[in-house]
Amino acid sequence: MQAIEENKIEYNHYTTEHDLPGIAALIEKELSEPYSVFTYRYFINNWPKLCWMAIENSTIIGVIVCKLEQHKGMHETLRGYIAMLVVHPDHRKKKIGSILVSKAIEVMKTQRCEEVVLETEITNKAAISFYLNMGFIKEKRLNRYYLNGNDAYRLKVWLDYQDNNNNQKEEIKVESKEETKVESKVESKVESKVE
Repeated sequence: MQAIEENKIEYNHYTTEHDLPGIAALIEKELSEPYSVFTYRYFINNWPKLCWMAIENSTIIGVIVCKLEQHKGMHETLRGYIAMLVVHPDHRKKKIGSILVSKAIEVMKTQRCEEVVLETEITNKAAISFYLNMGFIKEKRLNRYYLNGNDAYRLKVWLDYQDNNNNQKEEIKVESKEETKVESKVESKVESKVE
């Protein structure tokens, strides 16, 4: 019996518009909420270093799309938001989702992010279990949150960032309160398919 060489998975953050069709195709296939191209562009163009892709043989097999902004009502507190997380069904149970979440959160920590939140359908037991195993807690239940009428849980994790002056921080756009008003019109709801 011959040994089969396993393909190497690369993890890269979003860099060019060339990545957008692969990201959108995977998300549209696996998530129930419809998203317009403007929603994708809102997130990935404003926070490209918070959009990570798992790539195998030039094909995107996993993606996380996030943002980082000032927490409303909390002066100088930064909150990360996981908008979308998808791993192709053929590649689940390989820790790809965990790696994508970890990579996004590590970038958030470099920006002094204090907490990360997301929403997921209460019927999505695999996603809920996945996030609970990563240290998130159920913060609250949101009634009829999704277009299909399903409720959601808001999940949250608090971060311990290192405030080390010796490390240079990478620039990531953080919204001001004025920009947050505009953002609320295109705010997307997270769904996760990661098992």
